[in-house]
Amino acid sequence: MLVVERQREIVALVDRERSVRVTSLARLFQVTEETIRRDLEKLEAEGKLLRSHGGAVSRSGGHELSYAERELSFFAEKTAIAREAVKLVEEGDTILIDASTTAFQMARMLPDMTLTVLTNSMQVCIELTNRPRMRVVCTGGTLSPPSLSFVGFRAEQMLSEYHIHRLFFSCSGVDFEHGLSDINESQAVLKQKMMSVTDQTYLLVDKSKFGVKSLKRFGKVTDIKTIITNDSVDRTIVRELQALRVGVHLAHVE
Repeated sequence: MLVVERQREIVALVDRERSVRVTSLARLFQVTEETIRRDLEKLEAEGKLLRSHGGAVSRSGGHELSYAERELSFFAEKTAIAREAVKLVEEGDTILIDASTTAFQMARMLPDMTLTVLTNSMQVCIELTNRPRMRVVCTGGTLSPPSLSFVGFRAEQMLSEYHIHRLFFSCSGVDFEHGLSDINESQAVLKQKMMSVTDQTYLLVDKSKFGVKSLKRFGKVTDIKTIITNDSVDRTIVRELQALRVGVHLAHVE
């Protein structure tokens, strides 16, 4: 990863999670802590964050990134994860895809097959218009511009009327103590509803999401059947997941 790419990812993480630690960033990007400190010093000089003791905090206090910003973040990792997720879809399934950018990459890779796809994502709906064998159902609800998705009571009510075989979704944070969390409260509530109507849950998260505690907690790590993440993730995390009987699929970044 180029220096400019690493620094862009650092800013995205700080804005999304409100604060980050030098030790965590060094582990995530596989560089020395001194390298991260130099990155933070440069980014602070550019007005993109504020350094703190042991890390950095957001100047804005944390906010949900726009869809375009999230789509660019860890793009190669998300693409690899999406490729693995597609392999788990079977002919005749009813699947639910959330409004995460990783799940959208999965939708882009889905072949035209006999499938019912429910989603709260405008982007997924548009992408699947050229798959004539698929039945695409949108949840409706209140539009959330940052994520180009629908949330709220109407979306939750619609989901309660369906039985889903497989859910493919993501979130802002995965922590063994705090659980699954998201920076957007409405999205977190809807994800919780998605999990409750689904037989099998597949969480699509790149390695930057582990150890993160976002604003709204919506479930436990053990609520997940399988996590699909990058093959470069810390092996300690993989062992902890397996100890909790959570399946782990490792996606190779080409």
